[in-house]
Amino acid sequence: MTTHDSRAAGDPGRPGHASGAAGSDPAAPVAAAIGVSKSFGATRALIDVGLSVAPGEAHALVGRNGAGKSTLVSLLTGLARPDHGRILFGGEPAPQPSDRAGWQARAACVYQKSTIIPTLSVAENLFLNRQSEGARRISWKALRARASALLAEYDIDVDPAAAAATLAVDQRQVLEIARALSFGARFIILDEPTAQLDGANIASLFDRLRRLQQSGVAFLFISHHLSEVYEVCQTVTVYRDARHILTAPVSGLDKDELIEAMTGEDRSARAQFAVDRYQPPTAPGAPALHVSGLTVPGAFADFGVTVGVGEIVGLAGAGGSGAVTVGETVAGLHRPAAGTVEVSGRRVPTGSVPHALRAGLGFVPEDRHAQGVIPLRPIAENITLTATDRLGRHGFFTTESLRRAGSALMERLDVKAEGPDQPVSALSGGNQQKVVMGRALASEPKALVLIRPTAGVDVKSKESLLGTVRQAAEAGCGALLVSDELDDLRIAHRVLVMFKGAVVAEFPGGWGDAELIAAVEGLGEPPAQQEKRTDDE
Repeated sequence: MTTHDSRAAGDPGRPGHASGAAGSDPAAPVAAAIGVSKSFGATRALIDVGLSVAPGEAHALVGRNGAGKSTLVSLLTGLARPDHGRILFGGEPAPQPSDRAGWQARAACVYQKSTIIPTLSVAENLFLNRQSEGARRISWKALRARASALLAEYDIDVDPAAAAATLAVDQRQVLEIARALSFGARFIILDEPTAQLDGANIASLFDRLRRLQQSGVAFLFISHHLSEVYEVCQTVTVYRDARHILTAPVSGLDKDELIEAMTGEDRSARAQFAVDRYQPPTAPGAPALHVSGLTVPGAFADFGVTVGVGEIVGLAGAGGSGAVTVGETVAGLHRPAAGTVEVSGRRVPTGSVPHALRAGLGFVPEDRHAQGVIPLRPIAENITLTATDRLGRHGFFTTESLRRAGSALMERLDVKAEGPDQPVSALSGGNQQKVVMGRALASEPKALVLIRPTAGVDVKSKESLLGTVRQAAEAGCGALLVSDELDDLRIAHRVLVMFKGAVVAEFPGGWGDAELIAAVEGLGEPPAQQEKRTDDE
């Protein structure tokens, strides 16, 4: 396919954008990016991209990780300035970066992580830092009246005096939208708005968005769930590798064409399995890891998987799928409402990291900064934290034995450092992640749970980390690899895909990118169903 679709002009004056924002050209888009480029050092985050959103339109922006979506959001909300190109609102240039009131009156972003302050009331959140005019004392009665009027204007049934902590997740999102509208903004960016919602709340949110569109409010809808793009959006723009690929009406774009634009993979090649992918173990032994009926309410239900000795099983899913929570629950970070976890046939008490470690489970958490390392402590101490009982008798060990064990693991993981006494904080991101991986392997585990093990590392470190996982499997360890990165999942012998709390598909080794992405985005059809449909035909 071509790099730029004929429908992807990114021109704010393209046909169909008939009305504008208040106080500006009524024929102009409510928001537009024209020929925008942005770099961060040597990294080119956006390269001559375009976007145009009409008043009252729900416009989807989709793309794989690293496509440039977050960078564009920062430009559209005034958090960063483009190196080249223009940002327009209603046909007029964007405000100066220092004019925060000007930006608030033009654009707002409702992020996946709520910015509502739970200890404050609904009214206080709506008018945060605007509770009164000038230096006058706050009139709480007047504040609640203002909040009631704003909520009534947009048909939001919430008590202004209620504590925000009592609101459901979807109500908090609607509250954030209402707060943005109170500044006068008619352009709202929704970043993964359904990631924490269930089906009923998603439907309620979409109904709300449609009603706001009828009043002229425009939305830029960013989501990994492509099925929602078809449900709620009129137009879709695709970015890939920092470039603008396609803009088209959703109604005229089929699923295969959209996925092709996101991946760059020609649909004619999708049936060809990659023969160089890693093959399943020739003769897996007893299960290294067995999970049955695992349930965490609000995240996932009745999850089960068996990982054989020497097997790597991938678990893929976008935000809100429950995949990361599954991995954390198996490792003991969350206590499930139901279900069991077994390591090499041994039942493990759930909800306890120490019990999981003692049972022979190694763990690489999602966030190495918050969960993975102790930054100011030496590498040797960090990398051997799970294996101190192996360094000496009865838990007593010398500094020298700690340094020897740390040095051996550093050599095994190819950690580039001055020595085992160097603080972890002095290492590069890739080498810090190697330390986290080394700690997971230090106790010679029987099974591994790895959550996005190559997040935020360079290509060379990624290859090294994935090679380490493969070596551990070849040595007899089973691994559950949770990731939304295709390069991570390629080492898996099979991949399970989760969507909104349930496993919806399983792919054997040799899967095609487009089919896996379609399943992750909620548009795919499990291979078993494909085969059944083919047999029926």
